Amino acid sequence: MIYGIGTDLVHLDRIRKMKSLSAFANKILGDQELEQYAELANGPKQFYLGKQFAGKEAFVKALGTGFKDPIFPKDIQILRNSLGKPEILLSAGAKSYVEDLGITKSHVSLADESNHLLAFAVLET
Repeated sequence: MIYGIGTDLVHLDRIRKMKSLSAFANKILGDQELEQYAELANGPKQFYLGKQFAGKEAFVKALGTGFKDPIFPKDIQILRNSLGKPEILLSAGAKSYVEDLGITKSHVSLADESNHLLAFAVLET
C-alpha cells in the first residue's frame, strides 16, 4: 500500500547562483554522496546537487513531514546502483523513524531537462 507520494522541482539557476557549491554540498550530502560529488567536474556538480536536493525534498514530502528531527538532508542519501537506478539509503535514526511508521519500501526517480531538475518519490507500507 502507498504511504505517501512526493515530488520536487528545482530550477538549475537556483543552484548556479549559489555563492558556494561546496558549502551547500557539505550541508545536504551524506558521506557517500560527497565522495561522488568530489569526482565530478563543476558543470555536472550543479546538476548532481540539484537532483540530490530535489530527491531528498520529494522523500520528505512523501513522508508528509518536511525536514525535521529525526530526518534532515544528510540523513537521506540517494545513491545509484550498478544500472544507474537511484536508491535511498537512510541514516540509522532516519531508518528507525521510517520503519516505525510501517514504511517498508522507498522509490525515487530523478530527471533533468536543461534548466529543470525533477524528483518523484513513493513510499510503501
